[in-house]
Amino acid sequence: MNPLPPLFLSHGSPMTALEPGAAGGFLRRLGPALDTAFGRPQAILAISAHSLTRVPVLVAGARHETIHDFGGFPDALYRLRYDAPGAPALAGRVQSLLAGAGIAVHRDEAGGLDHGIWTPLLHAYPQVDLPVLPLAWPPGWSAAQLFALGHALAPLAAEGVLVLASGSITHNLRRIVGAMQAGAVDAPATPESTAFRDWFASRGAAADWAALLDWRAQAPYAALMHPTDEHLLPFFVAAGAAGDAPEARRVHASIEYGDLGMDAYAFGPQAARLEQALAG
Repeated sequence: MNPLPPLFLSHGSPMTALEPGAAGGFLRRLGPALDTAFGRPQAILAISAHSLTRVPVLVAGARHETIHDFGGFPDALYRLRYDAPGAPALAGRVQSLLAGAGIAVHRDEAGGLDHGIWTPLLHAYPQVDLPVLPLAWPPGWSAAQLFALGHALAPLAAEGVLVLASGSITHNLRRIVGAMQAGAVDAPATPESTAFRDWFASRGAAADWAALLDWRAQAPYAALMHPTDEHLLPFFVAAGAAGDAPEARRVHASIEYGDLGMDAYAFGPQAARLEQALAG
């Protein structure tokens, strides 16, 4: 099979599972496009903004239960299940790759998928048949440290493993509360959100990692779009997994509630191939 491009997906509200919108439509095309262009993944290494630990931890259980790690949503959302198989064998390979880069990682034989993982997979791979290995990570690590962590995982792309990072290209929930209460999911994009998202897209297309790794200082409205870092930092793990100085290609762009970016990125030399498959 062809090497798989690492991905960064904006998972949005948990309601994306029930009300997919434009981003959900993209996710439904994503799984078939990956299978067509690269062959079906053998497993998924998932890095979520909601799986945070003091040190890197592999969630290596043989089976995962669906974790409904949110509150205040309709009952139908809590009835959804995505109880995927785990990937214990892949955990050993990941441990070896990270050890080779001098990165210690713990292994936990527990299972469970937070909504940052199962919400996009529910649409992309609804068959629930791909083994998933979550990699929890320290939110105090810098973008450069997480890029290095991803870089150590770069051999996985040629081994049939899809590195899938999940977060949000913009994430300031206080900015969208009013729109959510009004049900204005299709509110027009704010200028601040557009400026931040377009900066990432342009710097990514140019593979300008000096700027991207310094996004806090250089991206417009960075503090406004990300009061805290955890929803953006998975971007850098996926980017690193594509190798040295990869292109970051935006393969989907949409907005919810005016400010909540739902953009998706593919990284490295295979990103263009995925974009073509999605267009076809």
